[in-house]
Amino acid sequence: MAANRKIVILPAIWALLLCSMCAGADWPQFRGIDRDGKSAETGLLKRWPVGGPKLLWEVDGLGDGYSSAAISRGTVYTTGMTKGQEFVFAFDLNGGLKWKICYGTGWAGSYRATRSTPTVDGDRFYLFSGVGEVYCFDAASGDIIWSLDVFSKYKGKYPLWGMSENILVDGDNIICTPGGAIASVVALDKMTGSVVWECTQLSEESTYCNPRVFEMGPNRIIATMLRDSVVGIDAKTGKLLWADSLDGYHTDRKRAVNANVPIFHEGRIYTTSGYDNGGAMLQLSPDGSKANRIWTDTTLDVHHGGVMLIDGYLYGSNWRSNSRGDWACIRWSDGKTMYDTEWNGNKGSLIYAEGMLYCYDENDGDVALVRATPAGFTPVSSFKITKGKGKFWAHPSISDGRLYIRHGDYLMAYDIKNKR
Repeated sequence: MAANRKIVILPAIWALLLCSMCAGADWPQFRGIDRDGKSAETGLLKRWPVGGPKLLWEVDGLGDGYSSAAISRGTVYTTGMTKGQEFVFAFDLNGGLKWKICYGTGWAGSYRATRSTPTVDGDRFYLFSGVGEVYCFDAASGDIIWSLDVFSKYKGKYPLWGMSENILVDGDNIICTPGGAIASVVALDKMTGSVVWECTQLSEESTYCNPRVFEMGPNRIIATMLRDSVVGIDAKTGKLLWADSLDGYHTDRKRAVNANVPIFHEGRIYTTSGYDNGGAMLQLSPDGSKANRIWTDTTLDVHHGGVMLIDGYLYGSNWRSNSRGDWACIRWSDGKTMYDTEWNGNKGSLIYAEGMLYCYDENDGDVALVRATPAGFTPVSSFKITKGKGKFWAHPSISDGRLYIRHGDYLMAYDIKNKR
């Protein structure tokens, strides 16, 4: 089905609280409700049929894009680029196009494609374009409510592959990283786009990281990675609380890909970056105002496929080259390697639901179902994505018993419910 025109629809009736509907079904932003890659759904298949789970529907005509699917209140959102312009699409749960909106000029440098996944928050959603413009949309109609060129406003400097951040919603604010000489990280009022705070203590470049928010003692903290450090910022004021320099364990600073969402658990933060830079564990003070690096590792050297924390163990795929890597597990407490296993020779992205890892090979398009256990990496089932072109870089999504896979021009929805 070609997604090539805007279709006018009647306004949807929106629920009052986002969480009431998305607790088990929705996947409203990049890597799910909490940005940790986890779905709370149950009743899913633990083994797929030969050839993979049933394909419910597929759409093409999306253009070039590495955007994942965001699913909220019966609508599936994603983005794509055609002839240098970025578009956002909305589909119903049967794959029918609701609307298609052009929202601006896309990234014209290396790997020309959309990067950002819509972040849905109630009756609005937010996008960060490849050239550093923030957009707020009406989630029902796709109409643009406001926009702000934060890249220009804060005198940003593009990283090698453009702006690839997914907007974080934190209460009344949205958080983004223009990576500018004036401020690296800023908060905007999500209703109006007006500036709430600017972290002017930082002037580091953005390097594709997606920030995470958490509470520690009395403080609410934004954690993210910039070009030269892992930082913690007061979510209320924008004041820099701490910064841990990447010096001392990052060996390749030229390419500077720090794309993975930081993992927060029990007063600690783990980050990892690829390119043989490895990962690091930070211990926070009881109020979160200070951070101390307690160990580093070289095994879980994740490029941009995400990291999972499951029952005291971290899972991901590591970097051996820009296209190759293994699948690895380390212990949360001390970084001890549990396994480091080759699967097709390729690295990729992964998410989690009901005891299983869903692994997506970024070179060949293989999708595997793997038990999340430190005992080893052994695919239970797998199938291959054959539609679409280019790298398989979009992270999978799970919503209401469906597995959503994006590849280039195509978006596919698979039935992973256990019908027994």
